[in-house]
This record gives sequence, C-alpha cells and structure tokens, in this order.
Amino acid sequence: MKGLFRQILINIRFQYIIVLSMVMLFLPAVRISDAQDTLTIDYSDVIRIALNESYIIKSHEKLKQAGYHNYRYNKAMFRPRMDLTMGIPLWQEYVNVIDRPDGLPVYNSYGSLKVEGDMSFQYTLPTGGYVSLSTNLFRENLNTVLPGGNETLSSELFQSRFRVSLNQPVFTKNQLKENLREAEYSYQQTTHYFSRTQIDIVYEVTHGFYNLYKAYKEVEIAEEKLANSKESYRISVLKSESGRIRGADVLFTEVSMARDRAELLRVKNQLSNEEDHFKQLIGMDLTRPITIETDLQYPTLVIDDDKAIQEALKERLEIKEDKLDIRLQQIRIDRAKRECEVKGYLSAYYDLTGISTIEEGSLWDFAGSSIENISDRPPNRGVSFTLAIPVFDWGRGRERLQQARVMMDEKKLTLEYTRQTIIREVREIIRTVRESREQISIHEKNLEVARRSYEISRLRFENGDISSQELSVEQNQLAGVQLEYLDVYISYQMAVNDLKRKTMWDFETNRSYLIERSGGDKDVPLNEDGGEVNSEQ
Repeated sequence: MKGLFRQILINIRFQYIIVLSMVMLFLPAVRISDAQDTLTIDYSDVIRIALNESYIIKSHEKLKQAGYHNYRYNKAMFRPRMDLTMGIPLWQEYVNVIDRPDGLPVYNSYGSLKVEGDMSFQYTLPTGGYVSLSTNLFRENLNTVLPGGNETLSSELFQSRFRVSLNQPVFTKNQLKENLREAEYSYQQTTHYFSRTQIDIVYEVTHGFYNLYKAYKEVEIAEEKLANSKESYRISVLKSESGRIRGADVLFTEVSMARDRAELLRVKNQLSNEEDHFKQLIGMDLTRPITIETDLQYPTLVIDDDKAIQEALKERLEIKEDKLDIRLQQIRIDRAKRECEVKGYLSAYYDLTGISTIEEGSLWDFAGSSIENISDRPPNRGVSFTLAIPVFDWGRGRERLQQARVMMDEKKLTLEYTRQTIIREVREIIRTVRESREQISIHEKNLEVARRSYEISRLRFENGDISSQELSVEQNQLAGVQLEYLDVYISYQMAVNDLKRKTMWDFETNRSYLIERSGGDKDVPLNEDGGEVNSEQ
C-alpha cells in the first residue's frame, strides 16, 4: 500500500510539473494593455461602425460609385459638347519627287509653317443623331526651292471655313438610349449588391460580436473555475492539517488549480485573437483596446409564415438582380437582331469656305480677306443616304440571335430557381428560429440545475462528504453547461438575424429590414418576368 501511495504522489507531482510548464509557456503571450483608454461598445455601436468603416463596405461603396459615374457618363452623352483643337505650329520640310513623262524626274524641296485652330459644337438629338457646328481657321506659309537652288517661290495663305452638318442613323434603335439603359441597369445591380453587402456585413458583425462575447464569457468562466479551485485548495489544506483527508487530495487540488490557471491564460490569448479579428472586421484600429457590453435578453418573436414568404419574394434583392439580368439580356438580343436588319444612315452638310486673295499684310488683313472671299465662292453642300442591307451571312447573324435568346431562357430559369430557393430558405430559417427558441428554454433550466448541483457539491465537499475529484467533476460540468447555454443563445440570436436578412422583414419591430438607401438610388419598376412597368421606349 505504501508503494502504491508513493506512486500516486509521484504521478501527481509529475502532472503538477507539466501544468506549471504550460503556465510558463503561455505567460509571455499575454497582451499588456497600453495606456490608451478602453472603448466600451454595445451591439448597436459595432453595427454603426462596421457600416461606415469596414473594408468590405468601403470596397463595395467604391464599386457602387464607379457604376454611378458610368451611368452619369452615358447620360451626359445626350448633352452638347464643345471642343477646341489647335495646331501651333505645324512645321515641316521635305523633298518631293515630280515625275515627268518627257524627261528625268525633278526633285523639289518644300517647306511649310502652319498655324490653325478648329472649334466644334455638337448637339445630340433625341433621335440618336447629332447636329454639329464647326469653324476652322488656319494660316500657312509655303515655300518651294526650284531645281538648281537659285530660285525660291513662296506664298502665304489664310483660310476661313464654317460648317454645319447633320448625321442621323435610321431604321435602327436609338443606341444612345440603349447604352444609357444598360448603364442604368448595371448601376442598379451594383446598388442592390451594395445593399446585400450591408445586410451581410450586419450578419457577419453580429456573428463576430457574439463570438467575442463568448470569448469574454469563457474568460469569466475560467476565472470562476480558478477561483473555485483556489477555494478547494484552501479547504483541502485545512482538512489535511486537521487529518481529515490524505495528502494526495491536497496535491490533486493543487494540480487542478494550476491546470485552471493555465486554461485561464489560454482563453485570455484566445480572447485577444478574437478581439483583433473583430476589430479588423468592423474597421477599427487593432491597437485600440475595447470591451463590449450586452445582456442575455432575447426577443420572443411571433412569426407569420405567409408574411415572411411574401415579404421575401417582394423585397429580396437577389430577385431584383435577376430581373435586371433579364433586362440586360434583352438589350443583348436587340443588338444581335441589328446584325440581320437593314440599317440606314442619313448625313447632310453645308459648308462656307473663304481663302485670302492678298499677297501681304497683317494677320487681320488676311483674315478679313478670307471672310470677304466667302461671298465670292459657292457654298459646299451635300446630302447622302446610305443603306446597309444584309444579303447572306451563312447563318452568323441567326446563330448570334439564337444564342442571345437561349441565354434569355437561362436568365428566366435562374429567376424562377431563385424564387424557389428563397421560399425554401425562409421555411428553413423559420424552423431554425423556433427550434433555437425551444433549445434556449431547455438550457436555461439545465443551467439553473447545474448551478444548484454545484453549490450542493461544494457544501458537501466542505463537510467532507465528497472528495476533491468529485467536486472537480461538478465544477467542469457547470462550466460545460454554461458554455452550452451560451452557444444556444448565440445560435438563436444568429437565427433571428438570419431570419431578418432572409425575409427582409423584422418581426421584432414589425417593419421592413431593408437598409434605407439614398434618394438617388431609385429602382426601375419591374414586373414578375423582369420587364419594365410603363418603361420608355
């Protein structure tokens, strides 16, 4: 018996050394808080911070802004435009070969110095064509060195030109309006995706918030276990001194206390890691110390299944995005049709040109002379009407159109599949919420029983009715029940939040869950198949 007792003491000492080694291993990893003030935040604070500061929100906000500017660019295509082009100067010298039928070629040297300016004003018509007003003024000095290099001819020219022109495509859709609609639909898709990102980030932040809260509670539970272990060790020492228990029990409680101390260090490190991850998620400085506060209150929801499905089918952004995909595909079909259609192009212009007739003078003299010369010259004018008629393309246009129509069928199938998926998701999440609610009730009772059981065991240990090993079992059981309750509570909170994003309805406040957007982000009304309601043609 003495040998067995000695072996037990050796094993307990060995476990004690191992636990102390673990304590020393974890000790350097403990983070020391800096002197910066600790920020106390609750659930509403972290949601507000994340919706403004998180990387994901900022990234998708930039994508949304890019889509908006693309839409504004296409919208600006309907507005007038003025351009000024200047060549100051255009200078060149070169040798030109002049072939002669009755002799050898002649090589003349030419030089020119030209200064010009061109201004144009273009007005886009509602029909997709445009009217252009332009003027061109230039002054040019020319010189030619004749063969032999003994004689140089030179001249100076000033030209004034004023032009009005019309260009209009016919027998085809207004491509400017088509491009504008495409940009508008794409921007709306980006807006919907941004709104979905906001809803998703709320869900992710909620999950991170309660995970962090769980990490805090694990630290509290570990501290409570350590405090209980210390108390058990104190009582064991007193009992050992009075001869009521063996020395092995004292060593066991000492090892248990060291093990709980190592566990506390581990969960503290885990808490620090969870804090850093959470700060990065919501967009906070990693060095800013924070603490969160919340309670374990939970809402009791009355869920109307029909209302949930109805709101989800009406407000889920995935359906709106699929409808916009159908509208974009319709534009692709229209473009494919144009490859097989007759296209026309109407253009007309009226041009007044004057050239200076004086040989020398100031710049204003040359300009005045060229303008006076306009009345001496007949105007340049013309009208053209061009037709492009596809005759035979060996089926290329037909196959392109068929491809676009098949893709339209695929988009409609996707829309219907999305509807069915949403209905299934709503039904599943309603069941999950109700199940989680029942689990909370069960675990609340389990937690109350575990606490009472531990208190009874602690009193029995103080009275010497049970050993320290039995008390440690009760202590671990209490900690396990506390964590199980916390897991169930978090699962219920996440299910409630998921119910909001799956149905787009908040059954706690009985109002829409869709995050409000700015006044400029308006949707084009779409029917069930993705077509526009009273849309412009």
